[in-house]
Amino acid sequence: MKKIIVFLLSAVLALCLYPVTAFADDEVFTDEQIAYYENLGLQGTVVNVYNWGEYISDGSEGSMDVISEFERLTGCKVNYTNYESNENMYSKLSGGGVSYDVIVPSDYMIDRLIDEDMLLPIDYENVPNMKYISDEFKNLYFDPDQIYTVCYNVGTTVLIYNKNYVDETPDSWSILWDEQYKGKVLMFNNSRDAFAIAQALLSQDFNSTDEQDWTECANLLAEQKDKVNPVYVMDEVFNLMESGEYALAVYYAGDYLLMAENNPDLGYCFPKEGVNAFYDAFCIPTCCSNKEGAEAFINFMHEPQVALENSEYIYYRSPNITVEENEDSSLYANPVIYPENIETQYFENLPQNIIELQNNLWTKVKSGKLSSENEERDVKIYTECAVIGGVVVIIIIAKAISNSKKKKEQDLSDLY
Repeated sequence: MKKIIVFLLSAVLALCLYPVTAFADDEVFTDEQIAYYENLGLQGTVVNVYNWGEYISDGSEGSMDVISEFERLTGCKVNYTNYESNENMYSKLSGGGVSYDVIVPSDYMIDRLIDEDMLLPIDYENVPNMKYISDEFKNLYFDPDQIYTVCYNVGTTVLIYNKNYVDETPDSWSILWDEQYKGKVLMFNNSRDAFAIAQALLSQDFNSTDEQDWTECANLLAEQKDKVNPVYVMDEVFNLMESGEYALAVYYAGDYLLMAENNPDLGYCFPKEGVNAFYDAFCIPTCCSNKEGAEAFINFMHEPQVALENSEYIYYRSPNITVEENEDSSLYANPVIYPENIETQYFENLPQNIIELQNNLWTKVKSGKLSSENEERDVKIYTECAVIGGVVVIIIIAKAISNSKKKKEQDLSDLY
């Protein structure tokens, strides 16, 4: 029902922005918009889009099928595939042998991709809808000269809890270490977000370059594994929390609203230790084979009607001013999307030695190699081995003494 209402809202918004006569031939887009995309000359071409899962309005429940609409207006086919973390996306790109035209990385990963010359400059003449992007979301810290990006969404991480398991509203990440919820905790299955929770608890800088800081965080995450045995997930969190099987989860704030629609027993909080605030943006990787198509797709995603549909479908804050200022939007002034008075930190690109250390520690955390239980087991094994070794040494010494004594007695016997 909500998605149907959103569709109608997008049409109303378009009516407010353009003359009524423009809708003679199209239910959503104006004659001007239709002509613009038809005249791009993209008919028969292909655009390869690599995006997060659950991150575009797809036509379900009465929402706009954004990809189909782009294909209809341009005559360009979209190959659309998903990834579940920045790290997975980076691994695919850096491995070579792929050709993506549009990607949607987060701030710190954009920083890294720029540093490694993996992005192409965007020709903003081909993205006229930049006029709809609020100045607040231009020239961001990872792209200060506004060369490589067009902001797509803004958000924060959040702690989600099931009221059937958790009686009082939590206010700290520390509840994720509470042993009464053993087997009922869902944790980020990506290293940067997971470490940020430990960093917040330890009052650390999310972008620390001190190796000892990262080791301390890894030990804290290993302690969590021992105490509550968390399940590491990404998009699987939707079904698992909506089903009511789990007590606690960590994910992104906008996604909490989607889950709560399907399970009203879910609540949320922004922990007092602070959360990660993030930007996701459209970029064009150097492996791009259809740059004009990529720029057209990016521009289309910020058409007022499309931006509204995406915002309502994804439930993230849009940098598009026509969405943010739309009082008819179901997310208008929503405290989950527009939180006030919360502690936040942003991710930046990390030095290579820290990235490698983080990845190594994360692998050990998940495999249990940093587990204190393993350490106790190893200490026990070493102790037992030491005891056995000591006994063997004593036996050998005793036997040597006995043999020496017997030899002396034999020598004395031979003498007499």
